[in-house]
Amino acid sequence: MSKPTPRNMTDYEATYRSFRWERPEYFNFAMDFVDRWATERPDAPALQWSDEAGNSRRFTWREVRQRSEHAARFLTGLGLRKGDRVFTMMPRIPEWWFLTLGCIRAGIVFMPGTPMLTPKDIRYRLVAAEAQGVLTDASCLDKFEGLEGTGRVKTWVAVGQAPSPWVRYESEAAGPGEHGARFERTRADDPMLIYFTSGTTGMPKMVQHTQASYGLGHQITGRYWLDLTPEDRHLTLSDTGWAKCAWGKLFGPWSQGACNVVYDFRGRFDAARILRMLEQQKVTTFCAPPTAWRALVLQDLSQYDLSSIRHALSAGEPLNPEVIDAWKQATGLYIREGYGQTESVMVVGMFPSLEPKAGSMGKPSPGFDVAVIDQEGKEVPAGQEGDIAVRVKPEKPVGLFDGYLNDEASNQVSFRGDWYVTGDRAVKDADGYFWFVGRRDDVIKTSGYRVGPFEVESALLEHAAVAESAVVGVPDERIGQRIKAYVVLAPGFQASEALAQELQEYVKKTTAPYKYPREIEFVTELPKTVSGKIRRTELRAMAQHPSKKD
Repeated sequence: MSKPTPRNMTDYEATYRSFRWERPEYFNFAMDFVDRWATERPDAPALQWSDEAGNSRRFTWREVRQRSEHAARFLTGLGLRKGDRVFTMMPRIPEWWFLTLGCIRAGIVFMPGTPMLTPKDIRYRLVAAEAQGVLTDASCLDKFEGLEGTGRVKTWVAVGQAPSPWVRYESEAAGPGEHGARFERTRADDPMLIYFTSGTTGMPKMVQHTQASYGLGHQITGRYWLDLTPEDRHLTLSDTGWAKCAWGKLFGPWSQGACNVVYDFRGRFDAARILRMLEQQKVTTFCAPPTAWRALVLQDLSQYDLSSIRHALSAGEPLNPEVIDAWKQATGLYIREGYGQTESVMVVGMFPSLEPKAGSMGKPSPGFDVAVIDQEGKEVPAGQEGDIAVRVKPEKPVGLFDGYLNDEASNQVSFRGDWYVTGDRAVKDADGYFWFVGRRDDVIKTSGYRVGPFEVESALLEHAAVAESAVVGVPDERIGQRIKAYVVLAPGFQASEALAQELQEYVKKTTAPYKYPREIEFVTELPKTVSGKIRRTELRAMAQHPSKKD
């Protein structure tokens, strides 16, 4: 199999050295990107949607422009104005994209949430953000029962049939006299969206992005990491409430004019169905979280025609080298990882022109000075563990948030001298590649050693019996913390004490002996966030039973 040729970055070092951020005074993603493609490629596909039932809808750039213009006029017609905040919660339906672009056009600040949120979660967001409006669809209405008088919300909009006080939104093209209607251009530093991001303690923090920080900043993600062109058909697996949707289902692909392939599934993840969809839709670039990749490579990949895929990517958490190798053996493609946060665009990535190192996050994105620093804000030597940090002085990168809204305590912790500190730990090697260790709170300290959960999980995954695993530290009076592994077994294997001992011995031989899990608990599934990340905080809570037993 021939090695795929990068479309947009053929020389990483040259691109990194020459890159300079655009810093326009005015910017609006809908006007500057969507309208551009609608003018240059009006009949080219912009959105290809399908669902589990076999329904499909296709929208050209012209139609996306018209429907988003209509959405903007609809929202402002209800009294929403530039700077107002609206909470949006919908499944993967085309109307989410039209209403989101409508908000951007009108300068209305949208706040995405996943349909998995509870009424308590929603109430907190509406009050904390002082939301003026809610945008949802009929399938989510039960989540809003009893919330009609919450905070400052006066505008309630639903896609589909809904009782009062909900106003029905229908996704239709611009009517007579609406086409070409222009709104006041937004400044690049005007607020565009707010995400709520959960930490290990306290309520979710509000991360605000400007029109430029995500709308313009995600050109880094789309052009250099996703490696997209107008001829591509890109699919990112993500719920609309996760920031990864903004990365790979909105700003990333549409900044590059690529067709955004959307698959609306509401039930459990079905690896076989996803593979069939990749085949049928002739997806060319594909991004999925590690939990999805682990399920995909357990399938018989030879039964699917995946020849249209030229570029495969993973983000959200580190991906085990064993999974990368399984996909490469089947398709000839290396899964390229990327690192960033809700607070940023792509910060570190295994860009297509880089020589891959299995297990590495890659190198810093163009436009970002990324380092591994110590508690004093100084860069540590190559090979030494420290905090991943992005330089923000003397000039902050465009693709980075300004800070947490109404949360000075979090800002004090996250900004250290000239740096924004991500909260993750890593090592940078002598070649400039970054290697993820874990969240600062996830690193395990056992018998004087520091152990990142990812390295233990990777060792376990090499064993044929393990489909998935998650590792946490459990308080131990004698050794500080002991390593505990939660293991989901692969088909055909049965949980037993003998198998647990076999896995422990396997880890001792595969990696340093002190990293082996002293406890193994077999489970049918792991708790995860909507973005597919393992909820280690929940597992730690389950395992909080200090013991002197070895």
